[in-house]
Amino acid sequence: MTKFVFITGGVVSSIGKGIVAASLGRLLKSRNYSVSILKLDPYINVDPGTMSPYQHGEVFVTSDGAETDLDLGHYERFTDTSVSRLNSVTTGSIYQAVINKERRGDYQGGTVQVIPHITNEIKQRIHRVAKNSNPDVLITEIGGTLGDIESLPFLEAIRQFRKDVGRNNVLYMHVTLLPWIPAAGEIKTKPTQHSVKELRAIGIQPDILICRCDRALPPGLKDKISAFCDVPVESVISAQDASSIYEVPLMLEKEGLAQQTLELFQMEQREPDLTHWQRLIERLHNPTHHLEIAIVGKYIKLTDAYLSVVEALEHAAIAKDTKIKIHWVSAEDVETYGPESFLNGFNGILIPGGFGIRGVDGKIQAIRYARENQIPLLGLCLGMQCSVVEWAKHVALLEEAHSAEFFTDTKNPVIHLLPEQQDVVDLGGTMRLGLYPCRIAPNTLASSLYQEEVIYERHRHRYEFNNAYRNLFLETGYVISGTSPDGRLVEIIELKQHPFFIATQFHPEFSSRPSHPHPLFVGFVQASLDKGQVKQSSTNGSTSQNQQSVAEVSS
Repeated sequence: MTKFVFITGGVVSSIGKGIVAASLGRLLKSRNYSVSILKLDPYINVDPGTMSPYQHGEVFVTSDGAETDLDLGHYERFTDTSVSRLNSVTTGSIYQAVINKERRGDYQGGTVQVIPHITNEIKQRIHRVAKNSNPDVLITEIGGTLGDIESLPFLEAIRQFRKDVGRNNVLYMHVTLLPWIPAAGEIKTKPTQHSVKELRAIGIQPDILICRCDRALPPGLKDKISAFCDVPVESVISAQDASSIYEVPLMLEKEGLAQQTLELFQMEQREPDLTHWQRLIERLHNPTHHLEIAIVGKYIKLTDAYLSVVEALEHAAIAKDTKIKIHWVSAEDVETYGPESFLNGFNGILIPGGFGIRGVDGKIQAIRYARENQIPLLGLCLGMQCSVVEWAKHVALLEEAHSAEFFTDTKNPVIHLLPEQQDVVDLGGTMRLGLYPCRIAPNTLASSLYQEEVIYERHRHRYEFNNAYRNLFLETGYVISGTSPDGRLVEIIELKQHPFFIATQFHPEFSSRPSHPHPLFVGFVQASLDKGQVKQSSTNGSTSQNQQSVAEVSS
């Protein structure tokens, strides 16, 4: 029977529940146990697909086309397994399902209430994941912070869950904060004590405490927490801040998290194999090369909006024994002041995806700058569409060429909606979401990187390359190196007379893993190393203040 771990968080938000869940999954997999991870999000949106990245960070897309919380990306990267739409549940989706059942008469005229109808629906979603993937352990992360009113139905559901499936089949794990108070010169346990008290007030006694802290715990502190929170001292786990999220599994292994989990479940204590993960961390901390990469985007004030891109860069950097310093460059600033003020001297330029017209012309200028100055460029989704517009404007010389997404009456809509998309009204209804095949043309940069004839990549976009202009693009020197198997949809474009210029309609960052870096990102990092430029010290102030290493962004 599947065992169930429920992870809650207290004291503050963004405390790291997702990384704890992903790390525990990695540790159990290293012991040859099968794992699945589920996220319960308390917001009323059905999914984060229509939410601003500034509100929610990146929207992670699963292979089956679900728009989900960014934590699902961590789950996939750490456990090296794909999750599905079943692994993402929101309050909105729960209430929508219950209301639909009520309208159909499924409740036979009964009064529909939070308990039992909403809580039963939540429990059914948990059981559905267990039935679908049949893991040895199902880890469920409860979004939000203990005390939030919107989280109460989820907490009540998981409280009931232990009674439903048996006490020995459920484990409650609570992540809290141990703050260091400089004036007192000590770590304070009171926030953790109060958080556990709040959890116990709703009927849940934590079995394991994960204590976030910025330094090593002094002797005796675990004993104090154990006494006040009624948790065995060996189940009080220290989770100290790390320079990279990929260090966390090894830190929690040293603290005995997986061992305690298996002991409480009365499961076999198998020897872990973390050799590959340890080598990965060694390479992370001992780079032999250094790169300066500019990411030109519109959401740079919240870098979580590009989380998978940052992680994919780190995976490729580790594979190439390289440390990457990311320079976040505002596309709007490039649009206003020109690319020369912000992009001079970088080893490579990356143009990520996005929606809306803000900053688009800045991305187009950045692409032109990379093309004309022979700087390695990787474009993703909107980055590819902007590459098409840039070529149409400055090489093919098409008058007023642009994307119909931004200018519906443009004379030359080189990016447009397909005919079957024209009459769809709902946001998301016209989206191409999830995994789609792509046929790679031989003797291209894409074929040398992928070494495959047909690949499968995840999409999240609405507009497509306009095939009415395909011949013109080919005649003026463009290379279409990847299409849908029927040849209708353009998926990858590249330039031959360039050290590295490639852009994709899909999002390769979603399928990159620490153990399997994506070939496009590996190629981009290698080309950037070959470029061998050194970033000038006199960087424009608005760029330099947003400089971060990949490890810093990850942590």
